[in-house]
Amino acid sequence: MNPSIPSAKTIQIYLPKGNPRGLRLAEMTTRTVRLIEIPRIHINDFFAMPDANQVGLYFLVGDSDSTDKPLLYIGQTGDLKRRLNQHSEKNFWTRAFVMLSTNNTMTQTHALYMEHKAIATAVEVGRYEIKNGNNGNLPHTPEPLKADCEELFHTLDVLLSTLGQPIFESLSISRFNNVTTVAAPANQVAIQTDKIPHHSEPILFYCKAIDAEAQGYYNDDGFVVLAGSLLRKKQINSVGKWGTRKQEEMIISNLLVEYDSKSYKLKEDYLSKTPSGAAQIVTGRNANGWLVWKNKAGQTLDNVYR
Repeated sequence: MNPSIPSAKTIQIYLPKGNPRGLRLAEMTTRTVRLIEIPRIHINDFFAMPDANQVGLYFLVGDSDSTDKPLLYIGQTGDLKRRLNQHSEKNFWTRAFVMLSTNNTMTQTHALYMEHKAIATAVEVGRYEIKNGNNGNLPHTPEPLKADCEELFHTLDVLLSTLGQPIFESLSISRFNNVTTVAAPANQVAIQTDKIPHHSEPILFYCKAIDAEAQGYYNDDGFVVLAGSLLRKKQINSVGKWGTRKQEEMIISNLLVEYDSKSYKLKEDYLSKTPSGAAQIVTGRNANGWLVWKNKAGQTLDNVYR
């Protein structure tokens, strides 16, 4: 099966302590990968499990007031309990996600290969601020083992997204083969998972205003303003302190560079939690993103999605 072709999937999520905010174990019923979500406050519950002594890949996730991106550290180990204990001095992380095999067949070579691939992919995608100091070590991997690793990695990608961590899902439009500007009829709603591709083709929307010209698309996480968009420098009072502060943060983070005396240029794709937030960043004024963003046919975001 080609993992890039979307297909229906059954994913089982088990709550070992009965707490939906505590440990969560996710498995795809036809695969041998288990992903365990571990809130830091419940780390001892994980340490008490037999799984804690296995070879595995792990992801430490947290937030920071200094960046919009979540913080992420990726590692691998032959003993998950021992390694996670060693990370107790890292203060940024609030949740760990541990990948291991359900039949205890993952080897150190599997883990090293996937650690290297995970770091490289996460850096390329750019959705998280990577805390690793290096890219991991790529071991000598025979072709049959490499094929196993690639299939395991695809399953990992799906399970991470299922548990709310789209670490490997690119925001870049270049990851999509075709971009369509034709909206589906409003009464056609997909309700089967096999109708929803893992990376669906986005509809491009445009926002043009004084000293601003941007394009982007709406997705599961919010609205993505694409790299190369021009954002207005001047902030109108109606945008409030939020808009001014956000622009300052983007300049400090080197997301915005000088284009001319009236506009900034966006250096990389930027995910806003709402279409209106994206529109305000672009136009420098208070704006209803559902009405401001329009596709090539002139349809607003509201026309297409609501």
